[in-house]
This record gives sequence, C-alpha cells and structure tokens, in this order.
Amino acid sequence: MDVNVERAEDVLTHRRLLEQAKDPAQRPAFAVRAVQVSPILDGNQTDADSNTAGEEVASRLLNRQQSIHPPPAFGSSTNLEALALEVSKSQGQDHDSTSDNGRSLYRPMHEITFSTIDKPKLLSELTSLLGELGLNIQEAHAFSTNDGYSLDVFVVVGWHDEETEDLVEAVQREIGRIEETQAWSSSHSWSTPVENMQVAENSAADRVEIPTDGASEWEIDVKLLKFGNKVASGSYGDLYRGTYCSQDVAIKVLKPERINADMQREFAQEVYIMRKVRHKNVVQFIGACTKPPNLCIVTEYMSGGSVYDYLHKHKGVFKLPTLIGVAMDVSKGMSYLHQNNIIHRDLKTANLLMDENGTVKVADFGVARVKAQSGVMTAETGTYRWMAPEVIEHKPYDHKADVFSFGILMWELLTGKIPYEYLTPLQAAVGVVQKGLRPTIPKHAHAKLSELLQKCWQQDPAQRPDFSEILETLQRIAEEVGDEHEGKHKDKILGGFFSALRGRGH
Repeated sequence: MDVNVERAEDVLTHRRLLEQAKDPAQRPAFAVRAVQVSPILDGNQTDADSNTAGEEVASRLLNRQQSIHPPPAFGSSTNLEALALEVSKSQGQDHDSTSDNGRSLYRPMHEITFSTIDKPKLLSELTSLLGELGLNIQEAHAFSTNDGYSLDVFVVVGWHDEETEDLVEAVQREIGRIEETQAWSSSHSWSTPVENMQVAENSAADRVEIPTDGASEWEIDVKLLKFGNKVASGSYGDLYRGTYCSQDVAIKVLKPERINADMQREFAQEVYIMRKVRHKNVVQFIGACTKPPNLCIVTEYMSGGSVYDYLHKHKGVFKLPTLIGVAMDVSKGMSYLHQNNIIHRDLKTANLLMDENGTVKVADFGVARVKAQSGVMTAETGTYRWMAPEVIEHKPYDHKADVFSFGILMWELLTGKIPYEYLTPLQAAVGVVQKGLRPTIPKHAHAKLSELLQKCWQQDPAQRPDFSEILETLQRIAEEVGDEHEGKHKDKILGGFFSALRGRGH
C-alpha cells in the first residue's frame, strides 16, 4: 500500500525477491537499479510564480516525465522530498550556466533491495555491507513477513557510475566475502567462552551448554516455576510475572519456534554474564532453564516497570532531583559493570527497571559482552536511536560506547521524548554518523547537566567521561539542587510516582 503509485511494478519485484529468498542458494536475494528524485518546487515561491495547486502538481509530473530513471519504490516519503530540494539547491550551485539544464533535472541514485531470512541485527549487517562499498544511505524501508522473511529497501548514493552492472557485481562480491568470513554472525574480535563454543543447529539438543568457571549451581527446574500474567511480548520471546519457590520473579521465555543457533548463543551469553554480577543497581539474576524447548531466564521482579514505559506510555515526568537520582542509580550500575569488564551495548530507558522502593536497575544483557584481555569490539549491536557513532560505523569501540548511550538516555529523562522522534531509526543513525546529529537540549536544562550530556555524546570516544566521573558530576549537581544526601528523601520524592503506577495496575 506504501509503494509509489507510479511504480506498481515494484510490487512484482519485491514478490520475486521474496520467492528467491526461500531458496538457501539465493540468499540474500537482491536487486539493484538506478533511481532519481525529481526536484520539488521552491517553497519560497509566491502565488504569482505558481497560481494554483494544479500548476504545482503539473510541474512535478513534468519533471518526472523528463526523468531518465524511475523514482524510488517509496517515493511518497517526505524525506525524499527534502532530498530533492537539497539536490536542487546543490545543483543550482554546481551549474552556473544553462548548458546542463537537462541533466540537472535529476540526481542519479541507486536503490538496492534485499530479501532473506529475517533475524536479529540483519538490518545492521546490511547497512554495514553497503558502508563497505562506500555507499551512503539516504532512505531505508524495512519490512518483515509473517512467515519469517525480510524485505529491506535502501536508496543510496556514492556509486561512481549510473550503470548498475558493476554495482551488482560489487554487492555480490561483498556478500561472498561476508559468507567466507562468517561475518553474518557476531564478530569474534572480543571473545568469551560463549562466543567460541559450538552451538548445534538442532534446537532439540539435550541442553544449551553454558561455560562454567566453578560458580554455584543456577539451573532451575521449569516445574518449580509458576507463571502469572504476561508482562510483555516480542518477536523472539515473552516476559511473564511469576513465582519461584514463593519468590516474585520475572521469567523471560524464548519462543521455541524462533530458537536457532544464533539465539542459543545469545541466550548463553546472557546467562554467562548475569550469573556473575551482583550489584544493587543491576537486576538480580536468579537462575535459568537451559533445556530446549523451555529456554528461560529468571530474575527478580521489578514492580515499577521500565523507565521507558513510565515516560512514553504513562506520560510521566521526572522532576530534577528525581531525575538526578535515577541517573546516579544507572551510573552506579554501569560503573560496576565496566569495572568488571562488561560492556552493556544496549543501554536505553527500556532496559532500566524500577523496584517498589524507587531504585533503578540496569537490565537486559542479551547483547552484552565481556571485554577480553586483548582485541577490540567491532560487531554492531544495540538500538539505533541510542547507539554511539563508532558502533553504527562498525569501527573498533570500547566501554565508552555505553557512555554515549547514557547521554542520549539522560536527554530522554530530561525531555520525556523519544530521541529523534521525527526520523526513522536508520535515518537517525545516518544523521548521527554523517552529520553529527544530536538531540536538542532544552534551554531550561540545568547548565551543568547540559554540559554533562554534551560530554557524554562527544563524537570522539576518548573525550567522553567514565561513569565514575559522571557519578561525581551528578553528585555535585545533586548538592546544588538541594539533594544534600543521596537517597535521603527518595521515598518522599517517588511516593506519588509509584502510587500512580500502582493505580494503573503495575
């Protein structure tokens, strides 16, 4: 329904690619073509220049009729309209004479469409592939089918020729190179026992083997778990409230039909990390069931829900003293993780949970990694809106990537808004990397808090502070705003907040 009405045949192309993707030998199936965006009329034109809306429409259609290449499949996007305007301006600067007017009516670009088995991080792998070819993504549309396939459409610039033959060959070579190096799965630059272990493709194996270092037993008999209400549901698992030996717990259950080798490896990684951490600002691991098809992770139950839900679903607001308290809780938890060589890699408000006392704890270690003694991390993971530029670009990175995410998270606490809410996640990622895009800090923000945010999301990771420094800064700000003793009045400050949550049945 979203396809450009002038390009109905694109539906047939997409259907063909999806059919090809069902054949393992053709995955990922892809198609390449040259496209262009017709320039739009200058928004500053007066009524005298364009008498009627009909004339404007006619002008647009004339431009498209004079186009050499068809428009992108999803040409109705306002972002492409903006692209066209930008192109028109740049061409106006580049063409001082009228000798090349015919050519300046369009900007040659390419549209590359992929189809393959849908899986976590696929979009990141495809964007990395395009980046390796020197292509800049201008627009992207990602779709998932009900039967487990993906269709990802990218509009790119940066290829040296309008002709597509060389580009098709380059994409094919890059896919071959990736398959040879097995880079479609996670990077091995930072290795842990989990990343090096062999996971059987057959999910009916006796159990998922978790590396052991002599730690105490944590295997849970699924029969001892009592499941209550489903709290949340995702593509790959469900979260339940339940009890284990009379203790309130949260139970994350992987969907049996979605379990594959990659998911088993990620599950093992999460258990491997969580069983080693003990801190009041990190959600407490209780145990896990490692026998398929009942793969699940059991943690303490956090009755306050996530900070993300509070901000965006319940439209809650944090007053400054409370906000600083939340930020300090997160900083303590993250400082502990970094001191133990653990990088979270997906720090965001959805992964901050609150207990009944108002304590905020870091959660969800599904993509966390233990830092090895040598080597650097280059595999992309996380969520684009909160992701550091070096991670988006697949450059080597370290624990400072978490600090960048913390800066975005702090802005979210301050404004109650989703970062770059006017952009798609992928567009936000392109802006962060290529244009230094950052959220706009409100003018009313505390000056030192504003300064801290800007330090945290510096482009150069070396310029970002450690969490120990962040904590010191937050403590000084807390003193300035009258919170002399951290936590002293926490119950009073958060009392109304948690009453509101209880009133909503949380």
